[in-house]
Amino acid sequence: MTSPAPAPPPRHELHCHLDGSVRPDTIADLAREQGVALAGPVGELVVAPPDCGSLTRFLTYIDVPLRVLQTPAALTRAARELVEDWSADGVVHGEVRFAPQLHGRHGMSLDDAVRAVAEGLAAGRRATGVRTGLLLCCLRHQSTDESLAVAEAAVRNRGAVAGLDLAGDERLHGAGPHRAAFEVAHTAGLPCTVHAGEAAGPASMWEALDVLGARRIGHGVRCTGDDALLGRLRADRVALEMCPTSNVQTGAVSGLAAHPATRLLAGGLAVTISTDTRTTSATSLGREFDALRRAAGWTAADEALAQEHAARAVFAAPSDAGHG
Repeated sequence: MTSPAPAPPPRHELHCHLDGSVRPDTIADLAREQGVALAGPVGELVVAPPDCGSLTRFLTYIDVPLRVLQTPAALTRAARELVEDWSADGVVHGEVRFAPQLHGRHGMSLDDAVRAVAEGLAAGRRATGVRTGLLLCCLRHQSTDESLAVAEAAVRNRGAVAGLDLAGDERLHGAGPHRAAFEVAHTAGLPCTVHAGEAAGPASMWEALDVLGARRIGHGVRCTGDDALLGRLRADRVALEMCPTSNVQTGAVSGLAAHPATRLLAGGLAVTISTDTRTTSATSLGREFDALRRAAGWTAADEALAQEHAARAVFAAPSDAGHG
């Protein structure tokens, strides 16, 4: 008689976008409630194919969720349900990020959007015991002033907000225009992560570290081949928020077997695994590790090590202390 498989270690998810992680049934409900006409079955509109070929095409599958996440009630529901989904996935600490400036089509302010998501996270936390963190995203294609407004909103809501992020296509838009926003965060003691090394190469990661002062890197799959960068990441314990399924969908890597997370983890880098977008990528953290086991030979020890890295890299808002 074989022994039962050991239980997975407590999971920590560091990189999860709210607008890409709304349950399809919830999107359909919200569309009906708000009178938003959908152009087809919701699953076809919000779940991306296995190979989108580019980040630009991948992001089009988030258009529909964004259309229905334009009220405080919708944001609160989506955030609460995400915490429930984390709990079902064995996640004990989950961090969600969103760009509040994308939710003002009907006049919702940045602060109202932040408060609505924070309310949903708190409700989910009370129901499940999952610890949560909320990150706000500046967007590369937006102006310096728009990013400053997001950073200032993050600082105003420091009790609920755990960190600042920069998202978007680094091939098309550099990090320089957003330096002032990240300086606001640093001055307030707000930790920062930056999407880099996904659509562009090592230069975007150097920029994230040296221009924006990132403590973590979102994705970072294109760091291989730059030995100096690998040394910097290793020496400074910079966590890499890698999202295998999403990285394949966007064309950042050719396949799971070739995903650099495996050799970077073995090489002593602080590799962590997340979903990126649970709905858009039709995944969960459990499925990500299962896929890595099948395609890249990951073991229980590999998962445990990635989870140790993630646990050390969490961003925790003051109001989260002591929860769960």
